[in-house]
This record gives sequence, structure tokens and C-alpha cells, in this order.
Amino acid sequence: MSVRSAIFRGPLGAGVIAGLIALTACGSDDPAPAATAPAPPAATGAGDARQQLAGLAAAAKDRKLTATYTLSVSGRPDRTVVVTSATDGSWRIDIPEAALGGTADVSMAQNGEGIYQCALPSSSRPLQPTCVRVAKPGGRVDAKVDPRVWHPFTDSREVLIDRDAPLAVSVTKPISGAQGTCFSVESTTTSLKAPLDVGIYCYDGDGTLTAARLAYGTLKLTNPPAAAPATITLAGSIVNGEPLGMAAPPTPTAEPSPSESSPSPNG
Repeated sequence: MSVRSAIFRGPLGAGVIAGLIALTACGSDDPAPAATAPAPPAATGAGDARQQLAGLAAAAKDRKLTATYTLSVSGRPDRTVVVTSATDGSWRIDIPEAALGGTADVSMAQNGEGIYQCALPSSSRPLQPTCVRVAKPGGRVDAKVDPRVWHPFTDSREVLIDRDAPLAVSVTKPISGAQGTCFSVESTTTSLKAPLDVGIYCYDGDGTLTAARLAYGTLKLTNPPAAAPATITLAGSIVNGEPLGMAAPPTPTAEPSPSESSPSPNG
């Protein structure tokens, strides 16, 4: 009997064979068993979208800039909205054709004294610009004098930051031409008593609102934002008059002509 045969036939041979089997199982042809469980995939649920949007809205609140947006509304020419968020916390949003049924330009602004609606001059209304205080700082503006376009840049962000607000949030496909991440925002109650229009909000990673598709139209950032001023300047002097309403003024009734109003001699 050869030494080799003795090794493989005796008790020692059994151990050698077992060792060889183990070595074969650990060969390079088979993957090694994982030492730990694989990491879970990145979360993409509604709760994660809600948190992501809240974080971006919080960054937007701290973002100070000057930016221009295109406001597109079906059946109307595009308009340019100018947004200024100053370093002292004041803000101003100029909105063309926003009041009197789309015939008057206005500016919404807030400083330490309150929220103001300012009537702006235009080619169709060459007037002296004036501003009327419509609410205290951070207050609610009456819907009859509220052009709404300013909310996504101001108080709507507070609602998006509030994780207890009754909202359903999900990541959605981007608005054409918009940068960043877009979120579909819907209310989970029959009435949302907050200054938030449901729709789609798109934010860049630094908190810049790049687009929004809401009931009154689509806002889209036109150029990279510029630096913010130290404070805003109201568009005109403050007066005690009435702010401009959103509804179109009534059409004047034509005065009857003398021939129509005078009784007929034979009447």
C-alpha cells in the first residue's frame, strides 16, 4: 500500500478529504457569502417626499435673491414677474396685469410695518404709483385684493415646511424646462385654510423655486437669480386709499341720447 493510499483510507484521510471539500467550496468560481445583510434601497415613499419638500422649502425661506419668472396663463401673453427677497427679511413681488380683471399692474410687498399692495403705472394706466397697507406683517390678505402669485415666494413655504399640514406630497415628473425636483402637492382635507395653492412645486437643491404649476398659471424661473439687496423699496408712496380689487370693474352703462330720453311729441 502506498503512503498516498494510506492517507486517504485512514481517519486522517477523511479529515483531508473534508478539508479539500471545504477549500473547493471557497473557490473563486462561487461568490463568497455576504457578511452582513444588503443595505435597503433609497426610500422613495410619500413620507420621504414630504420631508424632502419641507427641507427645500426651509432652504427657500432662507434664500435671499432677486429673480425673474415667466408667468404663463392659457389664452394670455406671457408676463414677467420680478421677485426680490432682501437680506433684512423684507420682500417685494411685481406682478403685471394682476388686478382689475387683468388690466392693472400691482406690486405686493412686506416690510417691518406691514404687507402692501401697490398700484403700478402701465401704458394703459399711466398713474402715480401708490401703496396701500392690506395686512400686518405675516398677516392674511383679503381674497378680493389678493393676486395670489406672490404666495409661492412667501407664506406658502411655511405650509410646506409644516410636516403636520394636511398635505399629500409625491415626487412628480419635471415641468418642462425646470431645474431641480418637482413635487405634486395636494390637500388631504376639503378646505385648506392656509395660503397655499395646490399643484406642482419645483425646487433646486439650494432652495430656489424654479417652477410652479398652479390654478392661476405656470411660473418658471427665466435666469439664474442675482444677489439680493439689503432691503426692498416700496413701489410708491403710502396712502390711505382702497387697494385695487381683483375683479374687473363693471362696464359703464351708456347714457341714453337726448332723442331716446325725450318723449315723442305725439306720445
